Amino acid sequence: MNKCQLCPRNCQVDRTNTLGYCQVPSELKVARAALHMWEEPCISGTHGSGTIFFSGCSLGCVFCQNNEISRGKAGAVISSKRLQEICMELKDQGAENINLVTPMHYARQICEAIEPIKEELGIPIVCNTGGYDLPEAICTMGRIADCYLPDYKFADESLAKQFCHASDYPDIVHNAIKAMILQTGKPKLNEQGILQSGVLVRHLIIPGCRKDSMRILDILNNDFGTDNILISLMSQYTPQPNASGAPTRRITEFEYHTVVEYALKLGFKGYMQDRSSASHVFTPAFDLTGVYPSSSIQKN
Repeated sequence: MNKCQLCPRNCQVDRTNTLGYCQVPSELKVARAALHMWEEPCISGTHGSGTIFFSGCSLGCVFCQNNEISRGKAGAVISSKRLQEICMELKDQGAENINLVTPMHYARQICEAIEPIKEELGIPIVCNTGGYDLPEAICTMGRIADCYLPDYKFADESLAKQFCHASDYPDIVHNAIKAMILQTGKPKLNEQGILQSGVLVRHLIIPGCRKDSMRILDILNNDFGTDNILISLMSQYTPQPNASGAPTRRITEFEYHTVVEYALKLGFKGYMQDRSSASHVFTPAFDLTGVYPSSSIQKN
């Protein structure tokens, strides 16, 4: 943390007294911890995914729906002990798994907190990332992670530069997914259909970019094969106010179904999303729900 090199931005800032690209300090900062029902069925299951939203992000897409936390604006600093307690509380609530959202800029601290209680937890640990991850961070997270949910946002360098100021994103995400697959192996689900290990690649289809989406599917098929990953094709792109350079409309049915049909043609297994998901209604409130012990919250 004194010379942070945890992500491809390679800021090398001292996060103990200043902020780097991810916009968060060296301490764990969390904006929400609660059961989440709106993940893929193999993640949310019947009871919900025990989702912990970490503040900050090394990617910073201009169209981000979670901008409030991705730029470090929302959230509260917690201790490693409190993170352990949150995990156990989510398990007690019936969580199918512990779902760590944008955790990589805290990889070491998270592992040091969860590793001692992993056996007691007894449910899968899911690492939910934007895909802009270094193999070294993935190796560290491998101490606790059973499943990975990486985004594969762009295959085209110019799109990656336009939307997240990271022209190296296509190479970075490819190497990241390769490392994740090598670490976890083929996807394995239990009798209830809950992912126990493996990689589920998410792709958000961007308006006007369906050809890039199809290129991503070709890359995944040719380099990793359809048996080694699950995919989730998402239609939830929602125009954000003041998102400079981002499309100002939702995707069309033609755009979405063209990509879905191509995925089916290639033989991928996974999930598609109803276009009604493109709504702010499905963005959770980053209001510190579950971050503090219930006993410390004063009731009116």
